[in-house]
Amino acid sequence: MADEPLVLGIETSCDETGVGIVRGHTLLADAVASSVDTHARFGGVVPEIASRAHLEAMVPTIERALKEAGVAASDLDGIAVTAGPGLAGALLVGVSAAKAYAYALGKPLYGVNHLASHICVDQLEHGALPEPTMALLVSGGHSSLLLAPDITADVRPLGSTIDDAAGEAFDKVARVLNLGFPGGPVIDRYAKQGDPDAIAFPRGLTGPRDAPYDFSFSGLKTAVARWIEAKRNAGEEVPVAHVAASFQEAVTDVLTRKAIRACRDEGVDHLMIGGGVAANSRLRALAEERCAAAGITLRVPRPKLCTDNGAMVAALGAEMVARNRAASAWDLPADSSLPVTEPHVPGPSAATASGHSHDHTHTHDHDHVHELSRKNLYS
Repeated sequence: MADEPLVLGIETSCDETGVGIVRGHTLLADAVASSVDTHARFGGVVPEIASRAHLEAMVPTIERALKEAGVAASDLDGIAVTAGPGLAGALLVGVSAAKAYAYALGKPLYGVNHLASHICVDQLEHGALPEPTMALLVSGGHSSLLLAPDITADVRPLGSTIDDAAGEAFDKVARVLNLGFPGGPVIDRYAKQGDPDAIAFPRGLTGPRDAPYDFSFSGLKTAVARWIEAKRNAGEEVPVAHVAASFQEAVTDVLTRKAIRACRDEGVDHLMIGGGVAANSRLRALAEERCAAAGITLRVPRPKLCTDNGAMVAALGAEMVARNRAASAWDLPADSSLPVTEPHVPGPSAATASGHSHDHTHTHDHDHVHELSRKNLYS
C-alpha cells in the first residue's frame, strides 16, 4: 500500500468544497464544507455566493482532510482538482488553490474532469473498475450514459440530457410542491409514503424513433406542474406523497431502462451509477432489480460518495499517477464546459510536464524566495 500514489483532490464545481485524500484505491479522508443552507432561501445555487463560500472554506477543509488522513502535505505524490465542467467562478477557486499547493509543495498538478471523477470514485468502494465500464451519471446538472474503456484517457458519451437533468427536475418539482431545496432528498422521503402508480406521468424520449440513450425530463416536470395546478384550481388537496412517488418512478424508470439497454447493446456486463441522484433509494432499488434480471453486475458507491466530494477527484488523480499520465501545466484553466471526452487536462508533453517517474516523485525549480516560503509553510 505504501507504494501506491498518495493524492489530495479538490472539488469546487458547484456549492460544496470537497477535499479528499486517497492512497491508491483506499480512502483516507473525505472532508466537505457545504454552502447548501445558504442557497436554500434562493431556491437554487447562486454562483457568486458559492465562489465566496469556497474561498472561505478552502484552507480549513484542506487542513481538516490532512489531519483526518494522518499525513503531511509534503507526503503527497500529487494534487488533483476539478478543472470542469461546473460553475466558472467556483471552479476557478479550486484550480487556483490546487496550483498554489502543488507549486509550493513541488508536486505534480492534475486537472481532472468532474464527470470522470464521479465514475472513478467507485474504485474506493468496489475496487478497480472493469474495462470497459458503463456508467449512468445523474445529478443536478447532468444525466449521462458513458462508456469508459479507460477512465484516465478514453471516456465516450453515448447519451445525455437534452434539457433538464434528472436532479434539476427533482428540484423544480419540489419547488412546485413547496418542499424546499434541494429537492432530491425530500422527494425521496415523501415518495416512500406514496403510491408510484397513483398518477401516470409521461416517460420522455422512450418512443421507437427517439434517441435510445438520450434523456428529457422537461416534459415530465411540466406535466407534474400542470397536474398540481389543476388540483389547486379545483380547490382539491394535492396528494404530495403520491405526486412525489409517481414523479420519482417516472424518472427512475427511464434512467434504468436506458442504462440496461446500453449495457446490452454494447455487450457490457457491469453498470456503475454515480452522481447526486444515485443516492435516491428508488433508483438504487430499481437498478438492482433490473440489473439482476438482465445478468448485469451493479456498482453504486455509498450515498456520501455519490454527491460531489473531493474523494472522487483524488481517486481519479491517483489513477493518473499510477498510470503515469502527464501532469497538467501551470496555466491549467478552469473550463466550465470541459467535455467528458477529456478525463484530464495534461500539459504540453508527458516528458516535460509530468516530471515524475514510477516512484511518484516530482520536483520543480524554484527561486530562492519560493524555496524559503516552501520550507516555512510545509517543512
